[in-house]
Amino acid sequence: MMKILTYSDDLPIVSLLVPMKNEEDYIGKCLDSMLTQTYPADKLEILIFDGNSTDRSVEVVEEYCERSEQFKQFNNPKEIQSAAWNMGIDLASGDIIGIVSAHSILDAEYVEHAVETLLRTKADLVGGPMRAIGESVLARTIAAATSTPFGVGDSRFHYTEEEVEVDSVYLGLCFKEVYERVGGFDESLVNNQDDEFSYRLRKAGGRIICNPKIKSLYFNRGSFSKLWKQYFRYGFWKVKVIRMHPGQISIRHFIPGALVGGIAGSALISLVSSKRYLFALASLPYLVANGVSSLILYKKNREFGFFRTALVYGTLHFAYGTGFIRGLYALVTGDKRICK
Repeated sequence: MMKILTYSDDLPIVSLLVPMKNEEDYIGKCLDSMLTQTYPADKLEILIFDGNSTDRSVEVVEEYCERSEQFKQFNNPKEIQSAAWNMGIDLASGDIIGIVSAHSILDAEYVEHAVETLLRTKADLVGGPMRAIGESVLARTIAAATSTPFGVGDSRFHYTEEEVEVDSVYLGLCFKEVYERVGGFDESLVNNQDDEFSYRLRKAGGRIICNPKIKSLYFNRGSFSKLWKQYFRYGFWKVKVIRMHPGQISIRHFIPGALVGGIAGSALISLVSSKRYLFALASLPYLVANGVSSLILYKKNREFGFFRTALVYGTLHFAYGTGFIRGLYALVTGDKRICK
């Protein structure tokens, strides 16, 4: 039953777009959370786009399509998220469009709070904080680390506790006309597509609001290798976003790359010269900052372990920084992924 909004035939239709590829372990949980929404079922449609899965993801979704007309499944031959989102924008019958990760679970009042926030604030794009959860000790440690300023910088949508205007937001929802006005997602980007869209929106005068009442949970990566690959890609593709929109450049974008470059450079110099102290000077400030931040998180929950937490922070920062440097190298050498 609706609590935030008063039921009316005038309520906007909402279309949720869910890209997936090999998500049989998570897609059912995601779709179950949509079935429990307090928003009227006849005002909510869910479009799922499969990127050529090789597991049982398609079969799982077919079962939901048979259970409810709210669900519709489509093939996404390009496989990437931005292509799925653009297909969804074209196919959606809703007045409001929201993008949803197959790794997420939406709170029962998620859609209702999102619609209320859009109508009340007149913002162009709204969403809630990214609340990560994990199914193992390491995954929970990663979830906690990526919900702190030291872990993810000033990306406030990861940890804000109050409604606030932000640069970008997790799982954004907006009226369809926003995409018609600003354009859809750039399909030349494998990652950071929503980041690039948010910049275009703000450049056009749009406002983005993060409201903690728009609640969802996200199953984050559960291994160091997967975490490294994820943040390496974030760093790599951030270079292209910056190249496309130089106006969004901030010193914070270069800090992880400078960290990796500084420590690697000092280590190399120390190896080939007598200036062995350079490596210590370059790495000591980071080690201290990492140690203090890890201790704070460890004291909040000793399950995380001090050294495990420190290693998670290090993986986040060095993966992103290494990816960013690799992206700069690709830009300089004319790599088509970055330059086209």
